[in-house]
Amino acid sequence: MDHDRELQLAMETARTAGDFLRSSQARDLGILSSKGRDIKLEADHEAQTIILRGLASHSDYPILAEEMEEGDRNRPMDSPLWIVDPLDGSLNFSRGIPFSAVSIALWKGDQALLGVVYDFNHNEMFRGLVGKGAWGKEENPLIVSTISEPSQATLATGFPVARSFSPQSIAASIERSRQFKKLRLFGSAALSLAYVASGRVDAYMEEDVMLWDVAAGIALVEAAGGHVKIDSSSQVAWAVTVRGAGQSLLCDHMVS
Repeated sequence: MDHDRELQLAMETARTAGDFLRSSQARDLGILSSKGRDIKLEADHEAQTIILRGLASHSDYPILAEEMEEGDRNRPMDSPLWIVDPLDGSLNFSRGIPFSAVSIALWKGDQALLGVVYDFNHNEMFRGLVGKGAWGKEENPLIVSTISEPSQATLATGFPVARSFSPQSIAASIERSRQFKKLRLFGSAALSLAYVASGRVDAYMEEDVMLWDVAAGIALVEAAGGHVKIDSSSQVAWAVTVRGAGQSLLCDHMVS
């Protein structure tokens, strides 16, 4: 099935939400909650309202979104499903760090169909259709890095709120990262994966990250010729462990 129409809808909706987030109105909104390692902003909820309204007005597909109440997240995955993070990188946004994005994906089952990651701070729209291609600014195609040796590669990673922060878990993550030449923690899983899709960084690994944080980015990497491995065995609902890179780097060095 061709999903060009849905891709256009996702792009238009992401841009509308991003324009709001870039506005002074959004910047002036406050913090709804700050519990443990998580933060929830009023801007997240306002942007989600814009996105849900935009998608629902032109599509009948159900929607899974980060800011939904837990009981509203029960969504079947056997038919097309929108997966939305209205503001990935909330802490960055709240502190004026210009590295956050709107993330909208369409999945069916465990397969990504399309993804849009809109970096509203820099007006950069990453979008892709799995099996067809991925594009950035001015319709430039996105292509993953061809680097195959970790000793020459840059890894993007993160420490999401759902993961274990035990000394053993942190030590294991550091040990896996040591094989790479450089390490980057950007604070936005969606943009980290968009950077893998565009070849700006070579690989991405993150444990127990929420699906809505990575759904669009996974689609971008796959659409740009990369490969992603997803482990859904987490005890946390909707949390996944993700490894994404170019084919040779992922297959040879990132599977453990």
